[in-house]
Amino acid sequence: MSQPFRSADIRKAFFDFFISKQHTPVSSSSLIPHNDPTLLFTNAGMNQFKETFLGIEPRDYTRAVTSQKCVRAGGKHNDLDNVGYTARHHTFFEMLGNFSFGDYFKQDGIAYIWEFLTSDKWLAIDKDRLYVTIYETDDEAYDIWHKDIGLPAERIIRIGDNKGVPYASDNFWTMGDTGPCGPCTEVFYDHGAEIEGGLPGTPEEDGDRFIEIWNCVFMQFNRQKDGTMTPLPAPSVDTGMGLERISAIMQDVHSNYQIDLFAHLMDAAAQVLEIENQQQSSLKVIADHIRAVAFLIADGVMPSNEGRGYVLRRIIRRAVRHGHKLGANSDFFYKMVAPLVAEMGAAYPELLEKQSLIEDAIQKEEAQFAKTLAQGLRLLASELEDLQDGDVLSGAAAFKLYDTYGFPLDLTADITRERGITINEEEFDEHMQAQRERARDAGKFDVDYSSVIQVDTPTEFIGYEQLEDQNVQIVALYQEGQATDSLAEGEEGVIVLDRTPFYAEGGGQVGELGEIRTPSGVFEVQDTKKSGQAIIHYGVVNMGTISAQQTAEAEVISSIRAASAKNHSATHLLHAALREVLGDTVSQKGSLVSSEVLRFDFAYDKPVSAAEINRIERLVNEQIQANTPACIENMPIDEAMDKGAVALFGEKYGNEVRVLTMGTDQVIDGRRQPFSIELCGGLHVERTGDIGVLKITSEGGIAAGVRRIEAVTGMNAIKYIQQNDQQLSTLAGQLKVKRPDVAKRVQTMADKQRELEKQLERLEQKMASAQAANLLDEVQTIAGTPVLVSTLSGIDGKSIRTLMDDIKSKSPDSIIVLIGDKDGQLALAASVAKSLTSRIKAGDIIRHLAGELGGKGGGKPDYAQGGAPKADNTAAVVGALPNWIESQLG
Repeated sequence: MSQPFRSADIRKAFFDFFISKQHTPVSSSSLIPHNDPTLLFTNAGMNQFKETFLGIEPRDYTRAVTSQKCVRAGGKHNDLDNVGYTARHHTFFEMLGNFSFGDYFKQDGIAYIWEFLTSDKWLAIDKDRLYVTIYETDDEAYDIWHKDIGLPAERIIRIGDNKGVPYASDNFWTMGDTGPCGPCTEVFYDHGAEIEGGLPGTPEEDGDRFIEIWNCVFMQFNRQKDGTMTPLPAPSVDTGMGLERISAIMQDVHSNYQIDLFAHLMDAAAQVLEIENQQQSSLKVIADHIRAVAFLIADGVMPSNEGRGYVLRRIIRRAVRHGHKLGANSDFFYKMVAPLVAEMGAAYPELLEKQSLIEDAIQKEEAQFAKTLAQGLRLLASELEDLQDGDVLSGAAAFKLYDTYGFPLDLTADITRERGITINEEEFDEHMQAQRERARDAGKFDVDYSSVIQVDTPTEFIGYEQLEDQNVQIVALYQEGQATDSLAEGEEGVIVLDRTPFYAEGGGQVGELGEIRTPSGVFEVQDTKKSGQAIIHYGVVNMGTISAQQTAEAEVISSIRAASAKNHSATHLLHAALREVLGDTVSQKGSLVSSEVLRFDFAYDKPVSAAEINRIERLVNEQIQANTPACIENMPIDEAMDKGAVALFGEKYGNEVRVLTMGTDQVIDGRRQPFSIELCGGLHVERTGDIGVLKITSEGGIAAGVRRIEAVTGMNAIKYIQQNDQQLSTLAGQLKVKRPDVAKRVQTMADKQRELEKQLERLEQKMASAQAANLLDEVQTIAGTPVLVSTLSGIDGKSIRTLMDDIKSKSPDSIIVLIGDKDGQLALAASVAKSLTSRIKAGDIIRHLAGELGGKGGGKPDYAQGGAPKADNTAAVVGALPNWIESQLG
């Protein structure tokens, strides 16, 4: 083939090469790892194959090739701080990968690398420019490179445990603290002596001359929580080659930001900002960040204050800050979506499908940040005014920027770094440890994969056809994660059967309940889950003893099954109704289906009106009343997609899928389509009429851009309606009106209460003003300064502020501290004349007083306020305040 230069050509060549080597092409997985709490984002091509490497999830192929979208902007693998300052770091990148699952190993893995990189038929890279590294003790890899490939010994570099502990090496790859791992060999490209930098393993290795382009991991072990290495079921190969890095080589440039993909995005950014593209670092940041932001939103992440949403917010705000640095004075970042779609939409059609959703989400976040950006930058400039290169910004100042203006620490660091100033991060952590853990370390993403119960034989699920089976075999028993021969009465444990009617938790539906009975005992199934290809039943022995290898009867509780099926089918109808009423941009963000209730989370960036809720509910019930069959078919996933089936958020699908079709047909874009058609492996009703009725019980926002609907069906819906009806009747009786008039009477009473509250507030303010003249008699002189400290009964915070203004007007050069005491709560306020703030500050007074009283507060040097609960020591604390003020005045 002719030598490829465009990034798209290189991606295609990689697939063509490995398909010729009998590899199965596999689509990129979502950036949100499926059922993997060890990861914040998908950060490597092997993530979607993790359970395959562990032997938990076998595939119907042993060789695979992918181009995986990856994000490294949080958790263990975090490149965010380097983006824009190096030639090769990105928040988002594409990882080309080939995989062997117990098929070929080191010999073929290395041979494939060399052939693709150097063969004239493929990339034809100059062999003399390539170096490799291996794990220090991997003599097998050394011999393959040296004796079989013919690479000179001086171009093969051994790297040992260079990070302080065993197996902590640049050439021993781990995905996280636990999980599949093994030694690796990396290929480096020499950009030439004119570029600064040294060979890997040397002090100059961080330069840009020798760039890693391919990492081939020989998966051999499963790292456990205690650090021990357990051999994997079969040695495998996991490789990764960054598309951006190899594109730079093939396009004869030394920076990833000079390749075609980034060149076009940087030109677009310069055009949007109406500046000239001079390869500014800030343009690189914008071009990089729009990729990460757009793909994250397309995969279901929305800006928020925690977890993945917070990382997304940080990336957006960092890009916006760099745009303002280049002169942007209005929203601009959302305009980068269209150029990105033009550049990558062909390879990733989800960008085009969700373009408007991505643009709207970015623009809203830009607008929100713009409100505080200018103020925050002014505050930071003030803090930096007296600092020089090499100085340190206080952690308290950095925290204030975060807490008040929404500046993440890395954004502040990004600005201070430009001046050679560092941040006291220890002090920052003292102020904000909880938020810092959430934003930077993602500590909740931590699980020990070695603790997962692993069963070699799969469980056959027969629950689609039946509720019970009287002749199943107990394959294994577990107690506290360890295999056991038996479980006695009262003991909790896990049973694995050769086949089961129990549905395992999945697709939002909770695991089923029931009993497993043997001639010697009864086991109550309290939950059912999946472990690889096995289905495991959690519960307790209620009678006798249960032993491994016994024949048993397994029976699901039929009433719970029926109620769950109603709710699950109703969830699909609800999803379709939401899309019809609110638009196709609605996408599922999660669901919960039990026998009692259904819950559906969906992406939508504004409140849902009462009228819309009524229309959604009516549409679902119309489909229920139509009583159409719930049709379930198994078909290839491509065929299902062609039919318009919707794939649900967070689910992982194989090549063969189960498709649920429900509802009356309608014409959409010139073709007939059912009301609902989705991929689903769950349990469902036979006809929509079996659901009975659906009643929406609540709707509201749960995160930025994410809303939640809860509903009930069948008899639970009837029960809910009857309870509400009874409450309405009771309320009508108490108000002595007819039921249709209840709302009007309640509104009248609420209006009257608000008016009474306003009258009370006016009276309290008059009382406070009347006390102002009397309070002046309590002023005492401390260290030559007029000081008033007074406690006022029945006065709230708002009245305290009015009273404070009155007293200040009559005694402007004073220190005034007022404590309002109402309903068991203290309202604290302090005023210090500006001429005195160099000696004592109002904020310090309130912080001291609130601290002594078990409350909190603060404020400016001349005025501050706070609150505290009233306590037995209140009078003593307030009485001691004048002495404390005297100590501060000196």
